Amino acid sequence: MTTPTTFPRRRLVALATLAVAGMVLPGMAAAQGAWPNKPVRIVVPFAPGGTTDILARVLAPELTKAFGQPFVVDNRAGAGGNIGADVVAKSPGDGYTLLMGTVGTHGINKSLYSKLPYDPQKDFAPITLVAGVPNVMVMNTKRAQELGVNSVTDFVKYAKSRPGQLNMASSGNGTSIHLAGELFKSRTGVFMTHIPYRGSGPAMTDMLAGAMDVMFDNLPSAMPHIKSGALTAFAVTSGVRSAALPDVPTVAEAGKLDGFEASSWFGLLAPAGTPADIVSRLQQETAKALNQPAVKERLLAQGAIPGGNTPQEFTRMIDAEIAKWAPVVKASGARVD
Repeated sequence: MTTPTTFPRRRLVALATLAVAGMVLPGMAAAQGAWPNKPVRIVVPFAPGGTTDILARVLAPELTKAFGQPFVVDNRAGAGGNIGADVVAKSPGDGYTLLMGTVGTHGINKSLYSKLPYDPQKDFAPITLVAGVPNVMVMNTKRAQELGVNSVTDFVKYAKSRPGQLNMASSGNGTSIHLAGELFKSRTGVFMTHIPYRGSGPAMTDMLAGAMDVMFDNLPSAMPHIKSGALTAFAVTSGVRSAALPDVPTVAEAGKLDGFEASSWFGLLAPAGTPADIVSRLQQETAKALNQPAVKERLLAQGAIPGGNTPQEFTRMIDAEIAKWAPVVKASGARVD
């Protein structure tokens, strides 16, 4: 009869631990290596219809094809993009929640808001710039004709003769659309009442209805209405003219305002702590998508310049944008408490 081998209790515990590790760790590694194995959401911090939403919906199908899982757009509007950005900042860094950030959420708002619920530099892992976009000064065409306004100089003259009577629509406090208007006000000396909306889409609805007087909208969301004739474009806010609207002057040219520039940008970010390999894969596939001829032509036709830079380059860009906009916010006098 064979005598059973007796193991000390400590050794039995050690062996059991190794057995469990042998079962669990390979499974965990497989799960991590299988990302994504469920849908990924792209949070858009503005209402549907604006440029942030447009770019997310152009990109989402391309990422869906690249990764084999649905990339779903989730609109979380409010507070100049802060609500949606905060949702992502406080989400797990597991690659399943992303943000379509903007120059507002990650450039302007740090200086504009006295209390920001997230840190645009510490709470995110930048992935890549999606697109750079000029803003465009537009009026409802019928409204402009009624007021006899045919140019930037006409608008300034009319607004100065009626201080506070004109309404300036924006996609929300702290957005580039808002700040471009504030910069215009400070440089020209006109006073207009700022009316913030929960995104460019709702603001544009009122612009098209003639309920708002002027808007410094992102070019892609304004372009269809400029082409249809519903809106008249007086100037772009970039330092140079847009290839999509070559006959439209810059604000600097049209208003004789040297150095005037207030452009927008949009980029993909993940919560801080997202694994570097996931960030890298997202950057690579986004860059590939933006470089596809059909996608590239679609964006350029709308006035957007495709991006695709590295996470490191995008991080440096965000740092530089925060530094750039701080004095602009201060000079404009804009502040949200």
